[in-house]
Amino acid sequence: MATRAIDPTSVDPQPVDKKAGDTTYDARRQALAIYFDSTAKQAWIDLTSDAKVSGIRATVRAGREAMRELLVGWLPQDLRRTRVLDAGCGTGALAVAVACKGADVTAVDVAGGLVEVARERAPGFIGHGKVRWHAGDMLDEDHGRFAHVVAMDSLIHYAPEDLVDAVEELCARTSRSILFTFAPHTRLLGAIHSVGKVFPKSDRSPAIVPICETELRARLGRIAGWKIGRTQRVSSGFYTSQALEMVRRE
Repeated sequence: MATRAIDPTSVDPQPVDKKAGDTTYDARRQALAIYFDSTAKQAWIDLTSDAKVSGIRATVRAGREAMRELLVGWLPQDLRRTRVLDAGCGTGALAVAVACKGADVTAVDVAGGLVEVARERAPGFIGHGKVRWHAGDMLDEDHGRFAHVVAMDSLIHYAPEDLVDAVEELCARTSRSILFTFAPHTRLLGAIHSVGKVFPKSDRSPAIVPICETELRARLGRIAGWKIGRTQRVSSGFYTSQALEMVRRE
């Protein structure tokens, strides 16, 4: 699910007609798919390439690169014969980096246009690894089971309860670790989120939802069979995101 921040002042999703039976996760996912396949597609393509971007977006690019290196580094060095889910693959850089460690990667994003860009950018040969690209929901059970899941900045637009529910669903189909990022509640992000609510919905792009780390840890601690591992924050100008590791108990 390509939900990485492009506009650091974004606050709420574009209006979406929520059908009966939809969960808040479903409604938000639908809004994100529309946004990243239309309004933000070209900006996202530029941000994840070597194209010239504004100073603000350059800080976001640097921060994302640092976060990607951190998450890939938290995975085992040798991932041969190991299934990994890239949950929210965007234009594919993390999926390719993980495949270079030998992994069999399933890379999923709600934005089909970005998945096509990822396919086009992917090298023809990735050593012992491979990547299977899919447009759709990262929580779809049809993707199967995995040893590791990485969700880089793909849950930062969800309320704490929806984020934790998504992590718990992934836990049910993961045998070793889940690495994901969240937007830590800082004074700056909190102010941006509050001020943004006054803008008309037609002017909004999908929100980054700041989350209190203490609250998040309490919720995650209730997931049976799992424990919280490493955590590290990456800050680069307008990019602030915190990585957190969930590890299955032995």
